[in-house]
Amino acid sequence: MTETRTLVACADCAALWTLDIDPAACADPAHEHQRFELHRHLEVVMMPDGTEVIAASFDAADPYTRDRPPAFGLYLDPQWQPPWPHDHIDWPDFGVPDDEAPVVAALHALLDRARRGEVVEIGCLGGHGRTGTALACLATLSGVAADEAVAWVRSAYCGDAVETAEQEAFVAHLEP
Repeated sequence: MTETRTLVACADCAALWTLDIDPAACADPAHEHQRFELHRHLEVVMMPDGTEVIAASFDAADPYTRDRPPAFGLYLDPQWQPPWPHDHIDWPDFGVPDDEAPVVAALHALLDRARRGEVVEIGCLGGHGRTGTALACLATLSGVAADEAVAWVRSAYCGDAVETAEQEAFVAHLEP
C-alpha cells in the first residue's frame, strides 16, 4: 500500500499540516503556503530471489497498525518503537552508516528470517533514503549486481528510493 498525502507548510508561521485531514494551521492570506506531496509506504517488496520484505515509512499518526504485524522489524530511525520484536541500525538521515559490517550482518539476519518464512519489515521515516538504500543492499545480497541495485530498487519499490550520491556509493561498494 502506498498512500499519498498533501502537506502544506507556512514558513511565516513555521506551521505544517496535512491538507484535507488537519485543520489549516495558518489562515493568513498574506502568507505564502507551499504544498508537498508525501507518500507513505507499507508494502511488500519481493527480492530478486523471491524473498519478501515489507518496506515501511513512519506514520506518526498511526505507526503500528497492521493487518498482520511482522514477526520482526529492522528500523533505521530511533523513532520506531513498535510492540513487536525489532532492532535498530544507527543510520543518519540522508547519510550512510559509519560502519558497514554491522549493517551487512543485520541485513543478512533479516534476509535469513524472511527466507525461513517470517514476516519481516524494514523502515526509516520517509521510506526513501535509508529504507531504499537498505532495500538496494538487500537486493545485492539476493543476487543483483551492486552497480544495478539502485536502479532495481527504484523500479521494484519506489522511484524516490536512495536519495543521495553517498547512499548510491554505499550500495555500489557493499561487501556482501
